[in-house]
Amino acid sequence: MSAPYIKELLVGRVKKIGDSEASIQRERQWESGMFKEGTNDQLWLSRTGLASDEVADKKNHGGPEKAIFAYSTCHYDYWKEDLGLEKIGIGAMGENLAVQSMDEHSVCIGDRYQFGDSVIQVSQPRKPCWKPARRFNINDFALRIQQTGRTGWYFRVLEEGYVQSEVELSLLERPYPQWTIAKCNEIMYEKKDDIKLNKKLYSCELLADKWKQSLAKRLT
Repeated sequence: MSAPYIKELLVGRVKKIGDSEASIQRERQWESGMFKEGTNDQLWLSRTGLASDEVADKKNHGGPEKAIFAYSTCHYDYWKEDLGLEKIGIGAMGENLAVQSMDEHSVCIGDRYQFGDSVIQVSQPRKPCWKPARRFNINDFALRIQQTGRTGWYFRVLEEGYVQSEVELSLLERPYPQWTIAKCNEIMYEKKDDIKLNKKLYSCELLADKWKQSLAKRLT
């Protein structure tokens, strides 16, 4: 099996899209940092993300537990066919890392990777939000992402450093091979009533606190 690979490194500033005076809801102005572009430059990766990158909704995106968002390039062929959108491709989900040879079934919570000069660690799956749906004008896109499990995932940064695209990731540690991103999504969305499984996932020390909080509500 090929080593995990960073096909593209993507960053972007917050943009305002749409018309603030539009009478139709879907045409009204909205703000997002998901419009990212690939770069070949070396960028500094700090505890809170890549230099030159921004997020608009800091309550639900960004921060130390969501420093960088990764998405598998292999999913875009599926979305092109499923949505009938030829224009959808790398960067469409607002990812920072367009990755190859890794997906939700091969990536686990707590996986620690050497990425350039930095060390990064998988923290949680990404919970689908409304912005890809708004971007492509597909009302149920968030639900489709959730149901297919093609969510992507977040990394926290353990050691800061310079990073770039077109490099391999080196797996340094896999403490929780049982907790793939796919398994976490399954428990979050399909097995909400399985208390035993929810308790087991909650006990995963390296799972992001936000996900633990969601699980804790089910266990009280």
